[in-house]
Amino acid sequence: MDQRRRVPRTDAVLADPRLVAAEGRLGRTVVKEAVVRAQSRARQGGIEPEQVADAAVEGLPPYAASLRPVLNLTGVIVHTNLGRAPLSRAAAEAATAAAGYTDVEFDLVTGVRARRGRGALDALAAAVPGAQDAHVVNNNAAALVLVATALASGGEIVVSRGELVEIGDGFRIPDLLVSTGARLREVGTTNRTAYADYERTVGPETGFVLKVHPSNFRVEGFTGSVGIERLTGLGVPVVADIGSGLLTRERLLPDEPDAASTLAAGADLVTASADKLLGGPQAGLLLGRRDLVERCRRHPLARALRVGKTTLAALEATLRGPEPPVLGALRADPDTLHDRARALAAELSSAGIDAVAVPSLATVGGGGAPGVTLPSAAVSLPGRLAVPLRTGEPPVVGRIEAGRLLLDLRALPRERDGEVARAVLRAGG
Repeated sequence: MDQRRRVPRTDAVLADPRLVAAEGRLGRTVVKEAVVRAQSRARQGGIEPEQVADAAVEGLPPYAASLRPVLNLTGVIVHTNLGRAPLSRAAAEAATAAAGYTDVEFDLVTGVRARRGRGALDALAAAVPGAQDAHVVNNNAAALVLVATALASGGEIVVSRGELVEIGDGFRIPDLLVSTGARLREVGTTNRTAYADYERTVGPETGFVLKVHPSNFRVEGFTGSVGIERLTGLGVPVVADIGSGLLTRERLLPDEPDAASTLAAGADLVTASADKLLGGPQAGLLLGRRDLVERCRRHPLARALRVGKTTLAALEATLRGPEPPVLGALRADPDTLHDRARALAAELSSAGIDAVAVPSLATVGGGGAPGVTLPSAAVSLPGRLAVPLRTGEPPVVGRIEAGRLLLDLRALPRERDGEVARAVLRAGG
């Protein structure tokens, strides 16, 4: 008999109790796709027809979504392509708890509508006492667009030419600002801008002066810029886009601006990302003068840019909870990293893998602290292992240098070293 005729029907395979149970977790579409793949293998002679149900069970994905958790050993702490900041356990649990019905806009005591996201906003106020008010939108670009629309649409935004930066995926700050209906008044040059440049340009049409931190590049040599303190004397609001999301000063990154210091210097509004050095979910933060924040909050565009309940929960837990993974990686002890690399390399070498512990240099990433490197440690492996490690389970992503694959440990929690060892052994076996 033709083996293809022996392949069981789809409905018969789906009746397997293991697949019935999986439907409740993954949904019928995902389970059926696994069955169809197994049937195709059987028709091609890769497995016996009697093995279709077993193969379908083995081929089920761990989640209904296609996004896969990845072990980040690139040496880039805030890796944009890998989702930027990993959430802390507290933030992930808070997001899960908020996934169902929740009191996001409901006061359980009075039984009436309440301020949306009040817990996260209170946590922001506690973290940055110098901010009179706060608002949360879905990313930092959205925060800047909302500010420009609410405060300068139909008017002018004064900004230094040296701060008209391009952010990820080809998006440019000037394009974002112009899309709001505001007009840009560029002052100074790419390398030097003086107070007099601003003074000559600010006028009755000025909505605000914008100060953008060049978070993903550095300009060195014959340069000059104007600090927040001096810009406050121009008589118009000063908005500072600090980018990477530090709320307070970080000793390891002395040149990276933070919200508290920027407000103390006189900025009227600060915008920042929550999913970079803050270590939280993707969100944009607005912090500063109460009247300006309220104008942004009450603008119709704010509704289109608001975040969901799971983001609010994760943000609050990040602010109130334990140290997030990003800060843990940033502050990791280099000696401990070298000890871990040597232990991991020794384990792999004993199994016949060409593995060597080597010094490494990690970076912050995500548009934060350009030019800053952090001493780290890595396990050096043959470059041919890069693809099987990336496509394995779990995916392990490192970086290639001089033909070798480096697995930098700075962004990897210590308790996951064993997973890396097992992944390498499978890939090199």
